[in-house]
Amino acid sequence: MTARPANAHQARLLRLLRDEGRSSRAQLGDRMELSRSRLAVELDRLLETGLVVGDGFAASRGGRRSHGIRLSPTLRFLGVDIGATSVDVAVTDAELEVLAHLTEETDVRRGPVAVFEQVLAMAGKLRDSGVAEAFDGAGVGLPGPVRFPDGVPVSPPIMPGWDGFPVREALSQDLGCPVMVDNDVNLMALGERYAGVARSARDFLYVKLGTGIGCGIVVDGRLHHGASGCAGDIGHIQIDPLGRFCACGNRGCLEAHFSGSALAVDAEEAARSGRSAELARRLEEAGRLTAADVSAAAAAGDATSLELVRVGGARVGQVVAGLVSFFNPGMVVIGGGVTGLGHSLLASVRSEVYRRSLPLATGNLPIVLGELGQTAGVVGASCMISDHLFSPA
Repeated sequence: MTARPANAHQARLLRLLRDEGRSSRAQLGDRMELSRSRLAVELDRLLETGLVVGDGFAASRGGRRSHGIRLSPTLRFLGVDIGATSVDVAVTDAELEVLAHLTEETDVRRGPVAVFEQVLAMAGKLRDSGVAEAFDGAGVGLPGPVRFPDGVPVSPPIMPGWDGFPVREALSQDLGCPVMVDNDVNLMALGERYAGVARSARDFLYVKLGTGIGCGIVVDGRLHHGASGCAGDIGHIQIDPLGRFCACGNRGCLEAHFSGSALAVDAEEAARSGRSAELARRLEEAGRLTAADVSAAAAAGDATSLELVRVGGARVGQVVAGLVSFFNPGMVVIGGGVTGLGHSLLASVRSEVYRRSLPLATGNLPIVLGELGQTAGVVGASCMISDHLFSPA
Protein backbone atom coordinates (compact mmCIF):
# COMPACT_ATOMS: atom_id res chain seq x y z
CA MET A 1 0.00 0.00 0.00
CA THR A 2 1.46 3.37 -0.99
CA ALA A 3 -1.35 5.68 0.12
CA ARG A 4 -1.44 7.15 3.61
CA PRO A 5 -3.92 9.60 5.15
CA ALA A 6 -2.93 13.20 4.44
CA ASN A 7 -4.07 14.68 7.73
CA ALA A 8 -5.39 13.93 11.22
CA HIS A 9 -9.05 14.02 10.09
CA GLN A 10 -8.45 11.32 7.49
CA ALA A 11 -6.46 9.26 9.98
CA ARG A 12 -9.30 9.41 12.50
CA LEU A 13 -11.84 8.44 9.84
CA LEU A 14 -9.80 5.37 8.93
CA ARG A 15 -9.49 4.27 12.56
CA LEU A 16 -13.20 4.78 13.17
CA LEU A 17 -14.00 2.58 10.19
CA ARG A 18 -11.50 -0.03 11.39
CA ASP A 19 -12.83 -0.07 14.95
CA GLU A 20 -16.56 0.25 14.26
CA GLY A 21 -16.96 -1.17 10.76
CA ARG A 22 -19.13 0.14 7.95
CA SER A 23 -20.74 3.53 8.68
CA SER A 24 -22.86 6.06 6.89
CA ARG A 25 -21.59 9.53 6.02
CA ALA A 26 -24.11 10.93 8.50
CA GLN A 27 -22.81 8.69 11.31
CA LEU A 28 -19.22 9.62 10.55
CA GLY A 29 -20.16 13.28 10.57
CA ASP A 30 -21.73 12.91 14.02
CA ARG A 31 -18.63 11.16 15.39
CA MET A 32 -16.09 13.48 13.79
CA GLU A 33 -17.96 16.71 14.58
CA LEU A 34 -17.06 18.05 11.13
CA SER A 35 -19.22 20.12 8.83
CA ARG A 36 -20.86 18.20 6.01
CA SER A 37 -18.74 19.99 3.42
CA ARG A 38 -15.43 19.31 5.22
CA LEU A 39 -16.36 15.67 5.83
CA ALA A 40 -17.24 15.28 2.15
CA VAL A 41 -13.84 16.67 1.12
CA GLU A 42 -11.91 14.31 3.41
CA LEU A 43 -13.94 11.25 2.43
CA ASP A 44 -13.60 12.03 -1.28
CA ARG A 45 -9.83 12.23 -0.88
CA LEU A 46 -9.81 8.86 0.89
CA LEU A 47 -11.99 7.36 -1.82
CA GLU A 48 -9.47 8.56 -4.41
CA THR A 49 -6.65 6.74 -2.57
CA GLY A 50 -8.60 3.48 -2.52
CA LEU A 51 -8.29 3.18 1.26
CA VAL A 52 -12.08 3.38 1.59
CA VAL A 53 -14.90 2.43 -0.76
CA GLY A 54 -18.57 3.21 -1.10
CA ASP A 55 -20.87 0.53 0.27
CA GLY A 56 -24.41 1.18 -0.92
CA PHE A 57 -26.96 3.11 1.11
CA ALA A 58 -27.21 3.12 4.89
CA ALA A 59 -30.52 2.80 6.72
CA SER A 60 -32.57 5.99 6.65
CA ARG A 61 -32.60 8.21 9.73
CA GLY A 62 -35.43 10.24 8.22
CA GLY A 63 -34.99 12.17 5.00
CA ARG A 64 -32.52 11.21 2.30
CA ARG A 65 -30.62 7.97 2.83
CA SER A 66 -26.90 8.40 3.45
CA HIS A 67 -24.22 6.56 1.49
CA GLY A 68 -22.34 3.81 3.34
CA ILE A 69 -18.55 3.92 3.66
CA ARG A 70 -16.18 1.10 4.61
CA LEU A 71 -12.48 0.34 4.50
CA SER A 72 -11.32 -1.28 1.30
CA PRO A 73 -12.13 -5.02 1.47
CA THR A 74 -8.88 -5.78 -0.37
CA LEU A 75 -6.58 -4.42 2.36
CA ARG A 76 -4.55 -7.18 4.02
CA PHE A 77 -2.29 -7.07 7.07
CA LEU A 78 0.16 -9.76 8.19
CA GLY A 79 0.42 -10.42 11.92
CA VAL A 80 3.50 -12.31 13.18
CA ASP A 81 3.90 -13.43 16.79
CA ILE A 82 7.29 -15.04 17.43
CA GLY A 83 7.62 -16.83 20.75
CA ALA A 84 10.52 -18.73 22.25
CA THR A 85 9.17 -22.09 21.10
CA SER A 86 6.41 -21.32 18.58
CA VAL A 87 5.49 -18.84 15.88
CA ASP A 88 2.02 -17.68 14.82
CA VAL A 89 1.39 -15.99 11.46
CA ALA A 90 -2.02 -14.67 10.41
CA VAL A 91 -3.65 -12.57 7.71
CA THR A 92 -6.32 -10.07 8.72
CA ASP A 93 -8.51 -7.70 6.79
CA ALA A 94 -8.58 -3.96 7.47
CA GLU A 95 -11.07 -4.44 10.32
CA LEU A 96 -8.59 -6.92 11.89
CA GLU A 97 -10.72 -10.02 11.42
CA VAL A 98 -8.42 -13.04 11.20
CA LEU A 99 -8.88 -14.60 7.75
CA ALA A 100 -6.23 -17.32 8.01
CA HIS A 101 -3.84 -18.41 10.77
CA LEU A 102 -0.89 -20.81 10.98
CA THR A 103 1.03 -22.01 14.05
CA GLU A 104 4.33 -23.91 13.96
CA GLU A 105 6.94 -24.93 16.49
CA THR A 106 10.21 -23.01 16.36
CA ASP A 107 13.29 -22.31 18.46
CA VAL A 108 14.13 -18.64 18.71
CA ARG A 109 17.70 -19.60 19.63
CA ARG A 110 18.30 -20.63 16.01
CA GLY A 111 18.77 -16.94 15.27
CA PRO A 112 16.92 -14.35 13.18
CA VAL A 113 17.86 -15.62 9.72
CA ALA A 114 16.51 -19.14 10.30
CA VAL A 115 13.40 -17.94 12.14
CA PHE A 116 12.51 -15.38 9.48
CA GLU A 117 12.98 -17.95 6.72
CA GLN A 118 10.30 -19.95 8.54
CA VAL A 119 8.07 -16.85 8.93
CA LEU A 120 8.39 -16.02 5.22
CA ALA A 121 7.55 -19.60 4.27
CA MET A 122 4.43 -19.47 6.47
CA ALA A 123 3.44 -16.11 4.97
CA GLY A 124 3.89 -17.62 1.52
CA LYS A 125 1.56 -20.50 2.41
CA LEU A 126 -1.10 -18.03 3.54
CA ARG A 127 -0.69 -15.95 0.39
CA ASP A 128 -0.90 -19.06 -1.79
CA SER A 129 -4.12 -20.09 -0.04
CA GLY A 130 -5.84 -17.16 -1.73
CA VAL A 131 -6.58 -14.92 1.25
CA ALA A 132 -4.11 -12.26 0.09
CA GLU A 133 -2.43 -11.33 -3.17
CA ALA A 134 0.00 -9.10 -1.29
CA PHE A 135 0.37 -7.57 2.16
CA ASP A 136 -0.25 -3.88 2.79
CA GLY A 137 1.70 -3.96 6.05
CA ALA A 138 3.04 -6.36 8.65
CA GLY A 139 3.35 -6.27 12.44
CA VAL A 140 5.88 -8.46 14.25
CA GLY A 141 6.14 -9.42 17.93
CA LEU A 142 9.40 -10.66 19.47
CA PRO A 143 9.92 -12.38 22.86
CA GLY A 144 12.45 -9.86 24.14
CA PRO A 145 13.18 -6.13 24.59
CA VAL A 146 12.71 -4.06 21.43
CA ARG A 147 13.85 -0.50 20.75
CA PHE A 148 10.46 0.45 19.38
CA PRO A 149 11.26 3.45 17.14
CA ASP A 150 13.86 1.41 15.22
CA GLY A 151 12.25 -2.04 15.33
CA VAL A 152 15.47 -3.58 16.69
CA PRO A 153 15.82 -6.17 19.50
CA VAL A 154 18.24 -5.12 22.26
CA SER A 155 20.16 -7.68 24.36
CA PRO A 156 17.27 -10.18 24.56
CA PRO A 157 18.19 -12.73 27.27
CA ILE A 158 16.69 -15.81 25.57
CA MET A 159 17.51 -14.82 21.96
CA PRO A 160 21.22 -15.34 21.16
CA GLY A 161 22.23 -13.76 17.88
CA TRP A 162 19.31 -11.31 17.77
CA ASP A 163 20.89 -8.29 19.47
CA GLY A 164 20.75 -5.34 17.08
CA PHE A 165 19.36 -7.35 14.15
CA PRO A 166 17.47 -4.95 11.79
CA VAL A 167 14.16 -6.82 11.92
CA ARG A 168 11.99 -4.07 10.50
CA GLU A 169 14.33 -3.26 7.62
CA ALA A 170 15.02 -6.87 6.68
CA LEU A 171 11.40 -8.03 6.72
CA SER A 172 10.19 -4.92 4.93
CA GLN A 173 12.49 -5.74 2.03
CA ASP A 174 11.46 -9.40 1.97
CA LEU A 175 7.71 -8.75 2.25
CA GLY A 176 7.62 -5.62 0.10
CA CYS A 177 5.52 -3.66 2.60
CA PRO A 178 5.90 -1.47 5.70
CA VAL A 179 6.77 -3.40 8.89
CA MET A 180 6.51 -2.48 12.58
CA VAL A 181 8.12 -4.44 15.42
CA ASP A 182 7.42 -4.58 19.16
CA ASN A 183 7.73 -6.86 22.16
CA ASP A 184 5.27 -9.76 21.94
CA VAL A 185 3.50 -9.01 25.22
CA ASN A 186 2.76 -5.45 24.10
CA LEU A 187 1.03 -6.82 21.02
CA MET A 188 -0.96 -9.30 23.09
CA ALA A 189 -2.13 -6.37 25.20
CA LEU A 190 -3.15 -4.52 22.02
CA GLY A 191 -5.03 -7.57 20.78
CA GLU A 192 -7.04 -7.87 24.01
CA ARG A 193 -7.62 -4.10 23.96
CA TYR A 194 -8.96 -4.22 20.41
CA ALA A 195 -10.92 -7.47 20.31
CA GLY A 196 -10.70 -9.21 23.67
CA VAL A 197 -11.56 -8.94 27.34
CA ALA A 198 -10.07 -5.43 27.72
CA ARG A 199 -12.22 -3.73 25.05
CA SER A 200 -13.76 -1.37 27.60
CA ALA A 201 -10.60 -0.80 29.67
CA ARG A 202 -8.56 2.39 29.25
CA ASP A 203 -5.88 1.61 31.84
CA PHE A 204 -4.89 -2.02 32.30
CA LEU A 205 -2.01 -4.47 32.65
CA TYR A 206 -1.58 -7.54 30.46
CA VAL A 207 0.64 -10.13 32.15
CA LYS A 208 2.03 -12.81 29.84
CA LEU A 209 3.05 -16.10 31.47
CA GLY A 210 4.83 -18.27 28.94
CA THR A 211 8.37 -19.43 28.28
CA GLY A 212 9.17 -15.92 29.49
CA ILE A 213 7.18 -13.44 31.58
CA GLY A 214 6.35 -9.86 30.62
CA CYS A 215 3.75 -7.14 31.08
CA GLY A 216 2.03 -4.86 28.58
CA ILE A 217 1.06 -1.50 30.08
CA VAL A 218 -1.88 0.34 28.53
CA VAL A 219 -2.43 3.93 29.64
CA ASP A 220 -5.48 5.84 28.43
CA GLY A 221 -5.95 3.29 25.66
CA ARG A 222 -2.35 3.46 24.39
CA LEU A 223 0.69 1.28 24.96
CA HIS A 224 3.35 2.65 27.27
CA HIS A 225 6.82 1.71 26.00
CA GLY A 226 8.98 3.68 28.43
CA ALA A 227 12.00 5.83 27.62
CA SER A 228 13.93 3.08 25.83
CA GLY A 229 11.18 0.59 24.97
CA CYS A 230 11.59 -1.92 27.80
CA ALA A 231 8.70 -0.95 30.07
CA GLY A 232 6.94 -3.97 31.54
CA ASP A 233 9.91 -6.34 31.78
CA ILE A 234 8.56 -7.80 35.02
CA GLY A 235 10.02 -11.27 34.49
CA HIS A 236 13.30 -9.94 35.84
CA ILE A 237 11.92 -8.41 39.02
CA GLN A 238 13.65 -10.19 41.91
CA ILE A 239 11.40 -12.21 44.20
CA ASP A 240 14.10 -14.13 46.09
CA PRO A 241 17.62 -12.71 46.61
CA LEU A 242 18.96 -16.25 47.13
CA GLY A 243 16.85 -17.84 44.40
CA ARG A 244 17.71 -19.53 41.13
CA PHE A 245 20.06 -18.05 38.59
CA CYS A 246 18.22 -16.48 35.64
CA ALA A 247 19.10 -16.29 31.93
CA CYS A 248 19.56 -12.53 32.39
CA GLY A 249 22.56 -13.17 34.69
CA ASN A 250 20.87 -12.23 37.96
CA ARG A 251 19.30 -14.58 40.47
CA GLY A 252 15.88 -14.89 42.03
CA CYS A 253 13.97 -13.37 39.07
CA LEU A 254 10.26 -14.16 38.75
CA GLU A 255 10.92 -15.74 35.34
CA ALA A 256 13.48 -18.14 36.84
CA HIS A 257 10.87 -19.38 39.32
CA PHE A 258 7.57 -19.46 37.40
CA SER A 259 7.80 -19.35 33.64
CA GLY A 260 6.80 -22.25 31.43
CA SER A 261 10.36 -23.55 31.38
CA ALA A 262 10.79 -23.12 35.16
CA LEU A 263 7.54 -24.98 35.78
CA ALA A 264 8.75 -27.84 33.57
CA VAL A 265 11.97 -28.06 35.61
CA ASP A 266 10.00 -28.18 38.87
CA ALA A 267 7.63 -30.81 37.46
CA GLU A 268 10.46 -33.08 36.33
CA GLU A 269 12.17 -32.75 39.71
CA ALA A 270 8.90 -33.71 41.43
CA ALA A 271 8.50 -36.69 39.10
CA ARG A 272 12.04 -38.00 39.62
CA SER A 273 11.97 -37.50 43.39
CA GLY A 274 8.83 -39.61 43.73
CA ARG A 275 6.62 -36.76 44.96
CA SER A 276 4.15 -37.24 42.10
CA ALA A 277 3.24 -40.59 40.57
CA GLU A 278 1.13 -38.83 37.93
CA LEU A 279 3.99 -36.61 36.75
CA ALA A 280 6.36 -39.59 36.88
CA ARG A 281 4.02 -41.54 34.59
CA ARG A 282 3.83 -38.65 32.13
CA LEU A 283 7.60 -38.18 32.19
CA GLU A 284 8.16 -41.88 31.43
CA GLU A 285 5.71 -41.74 28.52
CA ALA A 286 6.96 -38.51 26.91
CA GLY A 287 10.57 -38.23 28.06
CA ARG A 288 10.01 -34.65 29.21
CA LEU A 289 7.37 -32.52 30.91
CA THR A 290 5.79 -29.18 30.04
CA ALA A 291 3.41 -26.74 31.68
CA ALA A 292 0.60 -28.56 29.83
CA ASP A 293 1.48 -31.76 31.70
CA VAL A 294 1.27 -29.92 35.02
CA SER A 295 -2.11 -28.51 33.97
CA ALA A 296 -3.45 -31.95 33.06
CA ALA A 297 -2.08 -33.53 36.23
CA ALA A 298 -3.57 -30.75 38.37
CA ALA A 299 -6.94 -31.22 36.65
CA ALA A 300 -6.72 -34.92 37.53
CA GLY A 301 -6.28 -33.99 41.19
CA ASP A 302 -2.52 -34.50 41.54
CA ALA A 303 -1.62 -32.76 44.82
CA THR A 304 1.96 -31.95 43.84
CA SER A 305 0.88 -30.30 40.57
CA LEU A 306 -1.77 -28.30 42.37
CA GLU A 307 0.88 -27.12 44.83
CA LEU A 308 3.22 -26.09 41.99
CA VAL A 309 0.40 -24.03 40.50
CA ARG A 310 -0.49 -22.47 43.85
CA VAL A 311 3.08 -21.49 44.71
CA GLY A 312 3.76 -20.18 41.20
CA GLY A 313 0.56 -18.15 41.17
CA ALA A 314 1.48 -16.65 44.53
CA ARG A 315 4.87 -15.57 43.16
CA VAL A 316 3.22 -13.93 40.17
CA GLY A 317 0.67 -12.32 42.50
CA GLN A 318 3.49 -10.94 44.66
CA VAL A 319 4.86 -9.00 41.68
CA VAL A 320 1.45 -8.03 40.28
CA ALA A 321 0.43 -6.67 43.71
CA GLY A 322 3.33 -4.23 43.55
CA LEU A 323 2.30 -3.18 40.04
CA VAL A 324 -1.30 -2.67 41.14
CA SER A 325 -0.26 -0.50 44.08
CA PHE A 326 1.99 1.58 41.82
CA PHE A 327 -0.14 1.85 38.66
CA ASN A 328 -3.73 1.47 39.93
CA PRO A 329 -5.03 -0.22 36.75
CA GLY A 330 -8.69 -0.73 35.94
CA MET A 331 -8.07 -4.37 34.99
CA VAL A 332 -5.36 -7.04 35.05
CA VAL A 333 -5.41 -9.57 32.21
CA ILE A 334 -3.45 -12.82 32.50
CA GLY A 335 -2.45 -14.48 29.22
CA GLY A 336 0.23 -16.61 27.58
CA GLY A 337 0.85 -20.34 27.33
CA VAL A 338 0.99 -21.02 31.07
CA THR A 339 -2.62 -19.86 31.42
CA GLY A 340 -3.54 -23.39 30.38
CA LEU A 341 -3.26 -23.90 34.14
CA GLY A 342 -6.57 -22.03 34.20
CA HIS A 343 -8.59 -20.98 37.18
CA SER A 344 -6.36 -22.61 39.79
CA LEU A 345 -3.58 -20.27 38.69
CA LEU A 346 -5.93 -17.31 38.47
CA ALA A 347 -7.29 -17.93 41.97
CA SER A 348 -3.76 -18.02 43.40
CA VAL A 349 -2.77 -14.77 41.65
CA ARG A 350 -5.97 -13.05 42.76
CA SER A 351 -5.59 -14.17 46.36
CA GLU A 352 -2.07 -12.77 46.60
CA VAL A 353 -2.93 -9.47 44.92
CA TYR A 354 -6.00 -8.87 47.05
CA ARG A 355 -4.06 -9.79 50.20
CA ARG A 356 -1.07 -7.55 49.49
CA SER A 357 -2.62 -4.47 47.81
CA LEU A 358 -4.64 -1.68 49.38
CA PRO A 359 -8.44 -2.12 49.27
CA LEU A 360 -8.75 1.20 47.40
CA ALA A 361 -6.70 -0.25 44.51
CA THR A 362 -8.41 -3.66 44.43
CA GLY A 363 -11.99 -2.87 45.45
CA ASN A 364 -13.24 -2.89 41.85
CA LEU A 365 -10.28 -4.56 40.16
CA PRO A 366 -11.06 -7.47 37.80
CA ILE A 367 -8.18 -9.95 37.43
CA VAL A 368 -9.16 -12.13 34.48
CA LEU A 369 -7.84 -14.54 31.87
CA GLY A 370 -7.44 -13.21 28.32
CA GLU A 371 -10.10 -14.10 25.74
CA LEU A 372 -8.11 -14.35 22.52
CA GLY A 373 -5.66 -17.11 23.38
CA GLN A 374 -3.18 -17.77 20.56
CA THR A 375 -4.57 -15.03 18.33
CA ALA A 376 -3.95 -12.17 20.80
CA GLY A 377 -0.45 -11.51 19.46
CA VAL A 378 -1.31 -11.62 15.75
CA VAL A 379 -4.39 -9.42 16.18
CA GLY A 380 -2.29 -6.97 18.18
CA ALA A 381 0.41 -7.04 15.49
CA SER A 382 -2.14 -6.17 12.80
CA CYS A 383 -3.54 -3.46 15.05
CA MET A 384 -0.05 -1.95 15.45
CA ILE A 385 0.69 -1.83 11.73
CA SER A 386 -2.76 -0.45 10.94
CA ASP A 387 -2.26 2.27 13.58
CA HIS A 388 0.96 3.18 11.75
CA LEU A 389 -0.55 3.12 8.26
CA PHE A 390 -3.70 4.94 9.37
CA SER A 391 -1.61 7.86 10.64
CA PRO A 392 -0.72 10.95 8.58
CA ALA A 393 2.29 10.33 6.34
